[in-house]
Amino acid sequence: MAKDFYDVLGVSKKASQEEIKKAHRKLVRQYHPDRNPDDKAAEDRFKEVQAAYDVLGDEEKRKEYDSGGGMFGGFGQGRSPFGQGGAQGNPFGQGTPGGFGDIFSTIFNRGGGDAAGPQRGRDLETDTRISFDDAMSGTQLTVTIPKSERCPTCSGSGAEPGTSPETCPRCGGRGVEAQGQGFFSISQPCPQCQGTGQIIPNPCHTCGGSGLTHQTKRYKVNIPAGVKDGTRIRVAGKGEAGVRGAPSGDLFVTIQVAPSPVFKRLDDGNLEAEVPISVTEAMRGGTIEVPTLSGTKRIRVQAGTGNGAIQRLRGEGPPQAGGKNRGDIRYRLNVVIPKDLTDDQRRAVDQLAESMNGEDPRAELLRRAKVKSGS
Repeated sequence: MAKDFYDVLGVSKKASQEEIKKAHRKLVRQYHPDRNPDDKAAEDRFKEVQAAYDVLGDEEKRKEYDSGGGMFGGFGQGRSPFGQGGAQGNPFGQGTPGGFGDIFSTIFNRGGGDAAGPQRGRDLETDTRISFDDAMSGTQLTVTIPKSERCPTCSGSGAEPGTSPETCPRCGGRGVEAQGQGFFSISQPCPQCQGTGQIIPNPCHTCGGSGLTHQTKRYKVNIPAGVKDGTRIRVAGKGEAGVRGAPSGDLFVTIQVAPSPVFKRLDDGNLEAEVPISVTEAMRGGTIEVPTLSGTKRIRVQAGTGNGAIQRLRGEGPPQAGGKNRGDIRYRLNVVIPKDLTDDQRRAVDQLAESMNGEDPRAELLRRAKVKSGS
């Protein structure tokens, strides 16, 4: 019996799309084949999660699932939408006669499409985590994806080599039958070919007639320099295999960037770092060493620098769109006030205070306060 997709993802039926997305990402990280090498149970669980998210992660498919429930039964147990029986198990795919779209498009005698036509493969999604340094410099990584591939024995036809699929004699290849309902007719899937328009007298011994086999593939993905957390990278043609010679879907890889212990990424494309400076450096000024993405550099601190002042190194930040220019690094200078002073330090502070006697830094503030209150 197929598992309930909400149970597979561990969410309630009232969960938001964002909650479903978060649950999917958590489970993918937990059961990903790269983290569980040679663990068949984890791989099967990973496939279950992917199949459940393929439906619940799509708002339209989710509505159909919620309204039809069992219509998606063939997706359970981690199988592809073209599981045992191949395209015959797809109740709602594009171009599949008898699916939801075809039923409603033909409800007023508008006719169905060509059932035996090719169907593009599903898109697949996965996510991967990279370090902050790799995000700044760019990298290449390998992702592992369980997916359906065109059967190498029958080349995707589903028929044993030397034989061919045949046109369904009942529906004449249309994949649907029209049933009269008063003054209009409703098209329903042909019961003999399950809506495919074809029958396979001699199913392929490798794929059982589905035209597809389940494999685990590894793909190299180029990560551009400066990539941001949450970026979605498309790898064309690396999704599920198409049916009847149709092209494969695409693979989408969502990048999660680990936080940096030094830099904070700003919305304007620049970086910011907190840099402590001493009281004397703030008062007298000087040159200090600060971190960059490629080592360290020295910047000038102006005399009289206040707490929270910003210094900037231009062109030392992350690569911008197109890779031609780089952003900046902003350094927020924080004056560190020592908590414990030695006797010599205290005497030096007392001497400084005496030398500045008569200077009240709050005088202007109090003057404005008196003017405002009318006193």
